[in-house]
Amino acid sequence: MSASVPALEIINLRKFFGGLPATQDVNLQVMPGERRLIIGPNGAGKTTLFNQITGDFLPTSGQIKLFGADITRMKPHERAHMGLSRTYQIITLFSKDTLVHNVTLGLLGLSPARWNLFKPLDHYQEMEVEARRVLGLVGLGSMADRLVSEIAYGQKRRVEIAMAMAQKPKLLLLDEPLAGLSAEERTTIKELIAAIPRETTLVMIEHDMDTALDLAETVTLLHYGKVIVDGQRDAVIADEKTREVYLGH
Repeated sequence: MSASVPALEIINLRKFFGGLPATQDVNLQVMPGERRLIIGPNGAGKTTLFNQITGDFLPTSGQIKLFGADITRMKPHERAHMGLSRTYQIITLFSKDTLVHNVTLGLLGLSPARWNLFKPLDHYQEMEVEARRVLGLVGLGSMADRLVSEIAYGQKRRVEIAMAMAQKPKLLLLDEPLAGLSAEERTTIKELIAAIPRETTLVMIEHDMDTALDLAETVTLLHYGKVIVDGQRDAVIADEKTREVYLGH
């Protein structure tokens, strides 16, 4: 794929709920390997935008392209097969299952074997080996056989990142990966995100501005579902509209 083709392109995207706009004429381009931060006050439409990119919500109008391919009406699993993965603002793990089984389930979702509902997970040994490898990359290899319910909140965040990275995504959406973490846990997650290879394009929503800006190269400011400012990190942060809308200055 040519580096000139955007990893993600959004064209005139709109989403209405009950006649009220959640996203309004959003236009966005994210290039391969880019580290993009989406900011904005609560209710700005950030997670709604992610949900449209992943197919959890279908837009009212507009177009979404992934590496040049129109994915606007594709189902979420079809987008995943094209290299799109995400984490969620609210942790969505199976708490009564082990870490390794959670990651294996994520891998199974991209395999034709997902249709064989009666085959135990233990039979997918290659996937389990890969799941253990990825858990090792996020520092949880020694805890692979523990139940999710037994680990700390920050470790659950790492499991989610492991699940997303196990799918070898071309585009990874991170929805507030630092939310609810202690200062020490934020440092650990920040280091994990910074270590993600450039083969994966990153788009992140985050309210922890100091930490997130260290990771971002470009920033998009949303307000009431509209793109207010978009561009290089320092220019966006210095923009008067950003101070008015987001920073309250």
